[in-house]
Amino acid sequence: MKNIRNFCIIAHIDHGKSTLADRLLDFTGAVSDREKQDQLLDNMDLERERGITIKSHAIQMEYSFEGETYILNLIDTPGHVDFSYEVSRSIAACEGALLVVDAAQSIQAQTISNLYLALENDLEIIPVLNKVDLPSANPEEVTDDIVDLLGCDPDEVIPASAKTGIGINDILKAIIKTIPPPEGDPNKPLQALVFDSVYNPFRGVETYFKVVSGSIRKNQKVKFMATGKTYSADEVGTLNLTQTPKQHIKTGDVGYLITGIKDAREVKVGDTITDAEHPTLEIVDGFEDVKPMVFAGIYPVDTEDYEELRASMEKLQLNDASLVFQAESSAALGFGFRCGFLGMLHLEIIQERLEREFNMTVITTVPNVSYHAYTRKNPEEAILLNNPSDLPDPSTIDHIEEPFIKASIITKSDYVGNVMSLCIEKRGQITNQTYLTTERVELNFDMPLAEIVFDFYDRLKTVSRGYASFDYSPIGMRTSKLVRVDVLLNGQTVDALSALIHLDNAQKIGRKMCSKLRELIPRQQFDIPIQAAIGSKIISRETVKAVRKDVTAKCYGGDISRKRKLLENQKKGKKRMRQVGSVEIPQEAFMAVLKLND
Repeated sequence: MKNIRNFCIIAHIDHGKSTLADRLLDFTGAVSDREKQDQLLDNMDLERERGITIKSHAIQMEYSFEGETYILNLIDTPGHVDFSYEVSRSIAACEGALLVVDAAQSIQAQTISNLYLALENDLEIIPVLNKVDLPSANPEEVTDDIVDLLGCDPDEVIPASAKTGIGINDILKAIIKTIPPPEGDPNKPLQALVFDSVYNPFRGVETYFKVVSGSIRKNQKVKFMATGKTYSADEVGTLNLTQTPKQHIKTGDVGYLITGIKDAREVKVGDTITDAEHPTLEIVDGFEDVKPMVFAGIYPVDTEDYEELRASMEKLQLNDASLVFQAESSAALGFGFRCGFLGMLHLEIIQERLEREFNMTVITTVPNVSYHAYTRKNPEEAILLNNPSDLPDPSTIDHIEEPFIKASIITKSDYVGNVMSLCIEKRGQITNQTYLTTERVELNFDMPLAEIVFDFYDRLKTVSRGYASFDYSPIGMRTSKLVRVDVLLNGQTVDALSALIHLDNAQKIGRKMCSKLRELIPRQQFDIPIQAAIGSKIISRETVKAVRKDVTAKCYGGDISRKRKLLENQKKGKKRMRQVGSVEIPQEAFMAVLKLND
């Protein structure tokens, strides 16, 4: 056990984690030349296309140092703020972390938030200064930034380049010397923490775990403590580049377990596995529960595919435990699911994975956050609203509370004015402004979560020319003046397009919604009025004009009354058609409501 090291790599997005993981695998000989490829651990098409890590990946390496062989378990983590839940799970299974900082971009917001997460879990931190070979690198200044952040000696910061292989040997030495071996008693009953799971269509659910105490053997009867169910360990093994079956896995090591579970709901990430005959009484403390930040409805295009969509979502939830969903129905779209996501990127990824991995074409409604409504009848009891259509009658509401966040933005001092005006436009209040260096500023704002859900991150990158980094944490609920803006098409409310909006912005957003929908809804045989309303008060209207046949084309000359008679008949027909006609809403219309600032 003293020769096992479990560590993860944490960094801001695009600071070179995946490339560093590749170099570590090269240096330890964990991959052969034939298997080598860039970003080896990013095995999803989406990860390769976008150049981001979405899912944390575990892999085992062996390394000889001073005559002894060490087992290194590496867990590569995502860097985007939306996937911080994956990071918290990886940190729970490790004793140490490599904190990777880009020598050109210096410390970014997500670096700091992941670092605090690691320190809360008492991990040993090894600071790595990556990309020192770049012409734009500024190693001395960034080293000083890391020293200020961690309070370590400048000599402890390892200069490296994952691309060229500089400093990789120093990193491996530091992992062995600095990171402590796992603690745990091999003689106690089995206790293993489930930190991930994957659905394999041929073998059922594959569970990834770390043995905290005791050991797990092949064919042993094991019990999952959260569900209380017992299974036989058909196969256990370690996570090399391909899964390597073993007879048993000892304390402190990381491995996988296949029990032939077919039902996705029976494995919960964060659960404790124990021996069925001699169970442990203690549950392993893992990572915090997932808190969805953004809610949206996902509906099948064809209502008959509802059950198929449910099965797809359950399988996807295994690969991504931060996805939460429950069934709901909409008058406009039929049966579907209300889903909770960690952010807009997470929503995009889930939608794309449903289409690619499960061939499910889905309609996504306007994302929103969850609110608390208090009625005059019962002002103490909060009604949770995940969907604007659940809002009680406005005349009975005492007040509505919305979630606020503490936003931390790090940017160059040249762009402070632009960033501030963007945040104030989004109803933010500045709480702090700190100059980290003469060039770099950290701004702290209290902001409503609803305002950052849609396009805040993209606009922040635009106003700062890509130099701002952003991180946030929830700080609770605050009272706000919110109203529900409904969209009516042909006099019918489309519940999927309803949104809760601050009173001051309601009129402006209502107008924008109507004009955007007018462009996107195809013309029909009759006029389609598009209206935005607050309660029974219409605040904006646009009309999609009817496609008309020229009925007077056959009248050559003669009295005007002949033409008028034909037009009157056509008018009656259109009126009748409008009463029975239904309006098809294209998928783009649901997403266009988000891009109102374009």
